[in-house]
Amino acid sequence: MKKQALITGATSGIGRATAIRLASEGYDIIATGRRAERLEHLKAEIEQQGRKCTVLCFDVRSEEEVKQFLSPLEDIDILVNNAGLAAGLEHIDEGDTRDWDAMIDTNVKGLLYVTRTILPKMHEGGHVFNLGSIAGTEAYENGAVYCASKHAVHAISQSMRADLLKRGIKVTEIRPGMVETEFSEVRFHGDKERADHVYDGVEPLTGDDIAEAIAWAAQLPRHMNVNDMVLMPAQQAGAFYTCRRK
Repeated sequence: MKKQALITGATSGIGRATAIRLASEGYDIIATGRRAERLEHLKAEIEQQGRKCTVLCFDVRSEEEVKQFLSPLEDIDILVNNAGLAAGLEHIDEGDTRDWDAMIDTNVKGLLYVTRTILPKMHEGGHVFNLGSIAGTEAYENGAVYCASKHAVHAISQSMRADLLKRGIKVTEIRPGMVETEFSEVRFHGDKERADHVYDGVEPLTGDDIAEAIAWAAQLPRHMNVNDMVLMPAQQAGAFYTCRRK
């Protein structure tokens, strides 16, 4: 029986790795993102595995675009709400409100728009994965709005799980610590040198690591769900405790 997985933010990092990993598990992939060329490269790679890949280029921050591109879809088995970002790392009295809008519109409203559009197309046995962060439960200096957006993802995931119990749809929140993707480069507005220093002395997780965890949770028996999964490098114990080695 054909199985379909929809992954948002699939042009890089965790989203891209998850699309490839779920394709290896036999899912046909629907990959969304804002960078058309990268989506086409992903499509080619997945189709080399013998799976079908549909790519949809749009911005989850636009409710109109979400409805336009996702409303025609049917029979989604897995939804991975991965699209998200951090922007800026300043005290709240110095923050750029454009960064705040980008984070709230993507991390919170984008997740809600996609979920609202896709859930009517999921049947019993469906599974929603929301990509949160340890920032969703451990707020830190200079991260007020990003932490708030991920606190929202945490709360939404808990409520969503309760809302969907009677429909037999699972909800899993993934809360990673340090993951080396384009995350820090985006946060620092393209300053790669500054972004690279985030991981000094640490072997961070990779997108493949998170994808492996999602694939594992997705194949569990129907009666079993992982509500929350906190994933960190072995050198990290939380937002405030990291052992850096030279």
